[in-house]
Amino acid sequence: MSTKSVSINSASGADSTQAQEQSVKSFSSSSSNLNDVEVDEVEEFDLKDYALTYFDGSPAVYVGTYGKYASGSLRGVWLDLTTFADYDEFLAVCRYIHRDEADPEFMAQDFEGFPREWYTEGFMSECEFDLIREYAELDDDEREAFEVYVSAFGSSRDDSTIFDNFREAYCGKCSSEEEYAEQLVDDCCMLEGAPEFLKSYFNYAAFARDLFIDDYYFESGYVFRRL
Repeated sequence: MSTKSVSINSASGADSTQAQEQSVKSFSSSSSNLNDVEVDEVEEFDLKDYALTYFDGSPAVYVGTYGKYASGSLRGVWLDLTTFADYDEFLAVCRYIHRDEADPEFMAQDFEGFPREWYTEGFMSECEFDLIREYAELDDDEREAFEVYVSAFGSSRDDSTIFDNFREAYCGKCSSEEEYAEQLVDDCCMLEGAPEFLKSYFNYAAFARDLFIDDYYFESGYVFRRL
């Protein structure tokens, strides 16, 4: 993904530029407010340690508030979710950004770098935060395979077993179902000991059709075992 810079706009600074406001999508709220964590005082943070500087594929959210949105402002900050020690620190930084509000109701107005299935405007739970952090640790090929897996088999935002299931189901990358069938026959030594002239009669295409009817799934070059 090509990188592009983003502006950092904290609650103590000026409103977002018109161009930035146009780039931040808004959605209807579907989740309850998670601001029930009691905080005695707002801890101070250096936002440069957490703010997203470039759209480089890192999982990130643009954190505003419903209060500001209702008053016509999209003022907030793009936060890189990989920079936080844990969910509590993430919430604390969000509170610091919007410390001009007594009880800010956080609003994730846009997102980058993680599956849409895990995005909600009404803000993320700790489980969703942890899933996104684990997703960020995948390499590029694993991310692509994981996205195919989620698209095919689905994932809820509180599915704590999704990565275990993905790793158990993922069988690798092949150009076709038949290529995987040939690989499986070879790996499992299915024809070991058979005369060479008989091996040439083995119908890999038919074997592949049988495999992928119920036991395996193939999409975009990725093979998954149906669990």
